[in-house]
Amino acid sequence: MNNIDIPKFGNLQGLKVVYSAIETAVPFAAHIMAQWGANVIWIENTFGGDSARSGLYSEQERVNQRSIALNIFSEEGKKVLLDLIKDADIFIESGKGNGFTNHGISDDDLWEANKSLVIVHVSGFGRYGEDNMIGRGAYDGVIQAFSGYLHQNGFADRPPVAAFPYTGDYFTSFFVLGSSLAGVYNAQKTGKGESIDLAMYEALLATMSCNILDYLNYGKVYPRAGNRDPLFIGYGVYQCKEGYVYMALWGKRAVANLFELIGLSHLIGTEDYPEGIGIIKKDSVSAKLIEEKINKYFAGKTAKESEMELNDRGISCSRVMDFKQIANHPHYKLREDFIKWDTDDRGKFTGINVVPKFANNPGLIWRGKPGYGSDNESILRDAGYSDEKIRRLYEKGTITNGNE
Repeated sequence: MNNIDIPKFGNLQGLKVVYSAIETAVPFAAHIMAQWGANVIWIENTFGGDSARSGLYSEQERVNQRSIALNIFSEEGKKVLLDLIKDADIFIESGKGNGFTNHGISDDDLWEANKSLVIVHVSGFGRYGEDNMIGRGAYDGVIQAFSGYLHQNGFADRPPVAAFPYTGDYFTSFFVLGSSLAGVYNAQKTGKGESIDLAMYEALLATMSCNILDYLNYGKVYPRAGNRDPLFIGYGVYQCKEGYVYMALWGKRAVANLFELIGLSHLIGTEDYPEGIGIIKKDSVSAKLIEEKINKYFAGKTAKESEMELNDRGISCSRVMDFKQIANHPHYKLREDFIKWDTDDRGKFTGINVVPKFANNPGLIWRGKPGYGSDNESILRDAGYSDEKIRRLYEKGTITNGNE
């Protein structure tokens, strides 16, 4: 394959990212960087490639990337990896604990090739800690279970419910993104790289301040909240004549206007609900009456009607949208949230546009998901390899594209 001219665009133009990982937690972070202008090289294994290839979502989450199918842990493969990261800014790998080190590739090896490299190690349980935890395999639901995130979701009288789609994976991705760019920021100032130990369960743990801090400080545990806030009225999912809405009752204007709408204005200004009250607690005196009135209000409206009426009155509310409604909603269309691009084997593909929308250096989808090992030659030529040396790597099985 001829060399590929990567277009120059985005705020990460000039950033080179190399990653070796499968599925979601790492690749989604690389996907974001690729949409923001980074040169992203996706290292796949030589025994079939990323298992995510079988999922339609990979058409979205591998755009703008180049694929090399490389046996990293062979003697020649390790040399190729070191050549690939010589001018890279970030290298990301995922696996069980100290998998890369155990296979003979240490941080020091990588830094010998590139002293300013930012290295991100992603695993379920981290690189140190209890011995029997470090080497465990980890998938999204397992991480939700260990972190306590799963225990907090669902209804109090039913088993815990995992948060989908794959919350543990995607939360981890955002920590990969933020920590790696933080490392690059410092490396550009100091010339010294960074090694980041990112445990997936800790990524979820870090998002649970609202829940776990009450236990850590006061020993208090709230029951699983279901689809309503455990502490406050008017904060959660409500059923309408047709469909559902999520209302977030917050702020003095919102509370006053809702009470007027449901016929409870006389409560405002009382001892229990003083003027300017901005939130209604579930243990307040008239809580049961207020909930009954709110439920009655929604039961008499469609989801669209209540959404419009409440927002007109300064009360934050949205219909619980299904995919058909999303695909046809004018706001999504005006913001061009869905676009089409060309793929190798699916023709035109409809996917999600770049997020967020940068004004001065916008992101771009310039290429669909690459084929398995389809960019071997392009990537290796960029690293200074001759056609003859590339041919020998194919012969040894160090690289493959499924056809060799």
